[in-house]
Amino acid sequence: MPVLGADMDEGTVLEWLVKPGDEVRKGDVIAVIDTEKSAIEVESFSAGTIKQLAVSVGETVPVGTVLAIIAEPAGERAAPAPAAARKELTHGQPVKAERPAPPVPAPRPVSPVIRHRARDLGIDLATILGTGPAGSVTREDLEHAAASLRPAAAPSPTAASPKPARSPQKPRPGGGRRRVTPLARRLAAELGVDLAAVAGTGPAGAIREADVRQAAPAGQPAPAAAAAAPAARSAAERNQSMRQAIARLMARSKREIPHYYVTNTADMTRAMTWLHDRNRELEVSQRLVPAALLLKASALAARQIPQLNGYWADDAFHPAEAVHLGVAISLRGGGLLTPAIHDAADLQLTELMSRMRDLVTRARSGRLRGSELTDGTITVTNLGDQGVESVHGVIYPPQVALVGFGRIIERPVVVDGLIGARPVVTTTLAADHRATDGYTGSRYLSVLGDLLQRPEEL
Repeated sequence: MPVLGADMDEGTVLEWLVKPGDEVRKGDVIAVIDTEKSAIEVESFSAGTIKQLAVSVGETVPVGTVLAIIAEPAGERAAPAPAAARKELTHGQPVKAERPAPPVPAPRPVSPVIRHRARDLGIDLATILGTGPAGSVTREDLEHAAASLRPAAAPSPTAASPKPARSPQKPRPGGGRRRVTPLARRLAAELGVDLAAVAGTGPAGAIREADVRQAAPAGQPAPAAAAAAPAARSAAERNQSMRQAIARLMARSKREIPHYYVTNTADMTRAMTWLHDRNRELEVSQRLVPAALLLKASALAARQIPQLNGYWADDAFHPAEAVHLGVAISLRGGGLLTPAIHDAADLQLTELMSRMRDLVTRARSGRLRGSELTDGTITVTNLGDQGVESVHGVIYPPQVALVGFGRIIERPVVVDGLIGARPVVTTTLAADHRATDGYTGSRYLSVLGDLLQRPEEL
């Protein structure tokens, strides 16, 4: 069970997207996990063949519990130990060969996020064998170590027992085979839904339970198998658990992080004029909104002021190598998620706009990936669409800064000795006083304001 947020302690397996015998690659989505905040798609940390599903659908287990066993790909098995290091039998007695003293390992790089989570789990990083570059400890290494400290979940009877033969999948129009999750296949058979006519929303077009339900005729009663399958939490349960999770994390943030706040007002005249002209050249589906400019300017400013882009762990600040911009997204039923747009400072505005729309859609439909919830290096919250003029946020640990934007509003502004109405936006920065001070924070807002005066360079 991976760590899908700083406030996550356990999760529930909602759906397996693989079965024993399936080949998976690193990064493939293999399961849907229900957390206190949302249903999250979990990716595989390694490539190989699914050997066993150790946690059954509907089971809730703590972070670090083994969910599945993946056999290593053929040809990548570890080399056998040297003959001198093996036990040899002489006259029925084992003889141990003398081994040379192991070399003293060199210091290994460790991500601040990994270090922070290891401290929360009470794991000594020196005891973990890292599989990352230069022997660094990766997220999957930490989760494997956490799993070894807890009893592994007993394999479910359905996972361990042989499964009945399945009917062959219907080919795609292009000749390929479509993946269908086991629950979706059973549900389709009981509801009489033709899988060939169902549009899959899972990875690589895989058909999931929700896709079959949507394709089923209206008023069709739920079959017994579907009724027995676990469902995601109700809206009321989700809202209550999410509020509790947010309360715990924000209380921890205010308790542990000495916040300071700085505020500035940015003139948006040139930005809004440029945006209007640019949108006239774009198709309707690709047109930009002011939030895209604010996000891109925030990411570029974070790259110029790297003291605010990173993590606080082990009583020290650790700068991030790239700007993964967390975006606070409000959910329709209440609550908040902060998935990250990876490498936001390097994206074109149209691509950034597309990524933002995609994140909002998937966050509100419960289709975010685990990496999107754990990789943010600095977060932006924009409440301008709610009519507020400014927002003073709470930092999301272990990050050290959060940027807030209010509504773009016309105000009287003195320009060249004359008063005129100009669109402006109030920008705020909440920052960790352990990592920086007000001078650094004010520099960030100054750079941010200057970037918004040059929208053509964003």
